[in-house]
Amino acid sequence: MELVRLDPHRWLIPRQGKMRVDGLIFADDTLMRDIRGDEALKQVANVAELPGIVGRSIGMPDIHWGYGFAIGGVAAFDPDEGGVVSPGGVGYDINCGVRLMRTRLKGSDFRPRLARVMDELFQSIPAGVGKGYKKFVLQSRDIRAILTRGAAWAVEEGFGTSADLDHMEDRGIIAGADPDQVSDRAIQRGRDQVGTVGSGNHFIEVGEVDEVYEPEVAQRLGLEAGTVTVFIHSGSRGLGYQVCDDYLEVMLRASRRYGIDLPDRQLVCAPLGSPEGKRYLGAMAAAANFAFANRQMMSHRVREAFGKVLGQSPQELGMGLVYDVAHNIAKFEKHSVAGREKTLCVHRKGATRAFPPGHPDLGDAYRDLGQPVFIPGDMGRYSFVLLGTEGAYNETFGSTCHGAGRKMSRKQAKKSARGRDLRREFDELGIQVRASSFATVAEEIPEAYKDVADVVRVVDRAGIGKLVARLKPMGVLKG
Repeated sequence: MELVRLDPHRWLIPRQGKMRVDGLIFADDTLMRDIRGDEALKQVANVAELPGIVGRSIGMPDIHWGYGFAIGGVAAFDPDEGGVVSPGGVGYDINCGVRLMRTRLKGSDFRPRLARVMDELFQSIPAGVGKGYKKFVLQSRDIRAILTRGAAWAVEEGFGTSADLDHMEDRGIIAGADPDQVSDRAIQRGRDQVGTVGSGNHFIEVGEVDEVYEPEVAQRLGLEAGTVTVFIHSGSRGLGYQVCDDYLEVMLRASRRYGIDLPDRQLVCAPLGSPEGKRYLGAMAAAANFAFANRQMMSHRVREAFGKVLGQSPQELGMGLVYDVAHNIAKFEKHSVAGREKTLCVHRKGATRAFPPGHPDLGDAYRDLGQPVFIPGDMGRYSFVLLGTEGAYNETFGSTCHGAGRKMSRKQAKKSARGRDLRREFDELGIQVRASSFATVAEEIPEAYKDVADVVRVVDRAGIGKLVARLKPMGVLKG
């Protein structure tokens, strides 16, 4: 794959063959050593061949191979130019996302009770492959309400407050959801999975703020040094997976019907204005709303667990939501293309929206700051909080990366972990791990991931995110 270096943090894949636009990769020399050996570069070029793509096909610093689109891929499509929507550009786990909660607790005071809190979280929040919440099985009509109302449904049912909604991307509700486009099989798979972690790279992480780069901003976010925090990383579970699976077949037929020349069968798609495209967008938005509700329910259980162990109410503990950001989604947004404002469908596959200060789509809480952005690392090191920037809005359709990015496959990670006492290793790091299966922990060992500090350094120096604070894990709940 031909690459042209533009500056220390940008690489161009020049338009060639059937590519309609250039590719753009954000990476420095350290990250590029891993990226060069990954099929993700080819996937960025493949996406550049899709109808109606505008700007550039973009790869974030955490980019690695995925289904259709690379994970860490961003692309925008113009409905007026035959632009398409592709399930491979959203992913199987629709609206896999991250939310961050903060408390009034200080890590030094909290650590003696950490083990009990982790035990309570493990008992009260199901985690693992296919694990449902047997005490909270919903009727199909309730699931349909969730698909329409998202996190607002949970708040209306008493699982949180309106203040939570004020601190979520799009207030936890994606417009245009159409539950009628979600199959009965998908709805059945979701009935007992609202408020569950799942498996893979999903987690609940109790941590603390160990370094602050922008003190005034950190204070606004409630993230002063030493503050105890909680990350929740999960998505739409089996329901979202089924939606993707259902529509891959629909889109394969649509691609043939509309004569779309696919560079990769995994990039099946349909025009945004087509019946198939509209059906998928309605189902995808519904699954995204399910994911928002799922994370909201877990927030409620986290607050209950802290309150039970510490003997104080969530209000007394100051357990507020900093923000909730979506990954794995396609959304209609206004962006400038060749000096003209246009409504585009922006696909973010393993990427985070990162809108700048003053953007009208940001809520009142952070409009003057810019959107909070969370870039979690691996289980053993650190994660980062940033803000969206004007640079991201101008160059990446208001996007930045979403994590460290894998450097080992799950199979390779399990092989590397064979024979090791992982529980002891994490204990020596001062990290309490709770997991339904340590086979999952083996897949998620720290060395399976790039060093997220390398990733965030590129984001910050390239101007597509602004560093605010670093968080370190104290306890991790895995599937």
